[in-house]
Amino acid sequence: MRIKGKELAPGVDLTGADLRRTDLRGADLSGAIMVRATLTEANLQDVDLTGAQLAGANLDRADLRGAQLSGANLDRADLQKATFVGADLAAAHFHMAEMNGVDLSSTNLSGADLERTYLKGITLVDADLTDAVLNRAFLFGANLQGANLTRADLAGTDLTGANMSRANLTDADLDLADLQGANLTGADLDGADLGRSNLTRAILRAANLHKTNLHQADLSGADFTGTHFHDTDFSEASTDSATLWDAGFDARIAGAISP
Repeated sequence: MRIKGKELAPGVDLTGADLRRTDLRGADLSGAIMVRATLTEANLQDVDLTGAQLAGANLDRADLRGAQLSGANLDRADLQKATFVGADLAAAHFHMAEMNGVDLSSTNLSGADLERTYLKGITLVDADLTDAVLNRAFLFGANLQGANLTRADLAGTDLTGANMSRANLTDADLDLADLQGANLTGADLDGADLGRSNLTRAILRAANLHKTNLHQADLSGADFTGTHFHDTDFSEASTDSATLWDAGFDARIAGAISP
């Protein structure tokens, strides 16, 4: 296949190319250089973009279902409303990319770099984010239901109103994260660090907080009914009269501060 006078092959240089609405299904573009390329509404289903350079590219509303993008560079790319369902994005780089409304359900994002990425309203249902870097990312209202965030770096991340029910956050770093109004029902927070985090009005019903660090966290109005606590660090955590606990549980004994 030839596009813009160039044969599509691994390593092809398509820097700045206009490929909007182009059908590239199943193409082998591994290692391709597509910096600042325009791929708006392009069909990239099952395309091999392993190790491709897509920094600054425009993939607005592109279809990347089942695509191979492991190790790809998508720094500062425009990925708004693109579809990546089932794609392999392991160790891909998305530093400061625009990803508003992107569907990343059931994707492999293990080890991916999403630092300071804009992910408002993103869908990450059942995605694998093991060891992913998401610190200081903006995940307002994101759907992370059932996602695997084991050892993920979410320090300072905005997760306001996010749905993280049934998510696996084992040993995740959520220091200084904003989880105001987030839904963590049934989430596994075994060994997670939520020190200094904002859990105001968060829902943690039936969550697992074994060895979870809540040092200096704001737990005002949070719902902990049915939550499993064991060796949980509540030292200097703040609560109020709206914080919900199971009958007989006294967080003050565990070190929390009440008004």
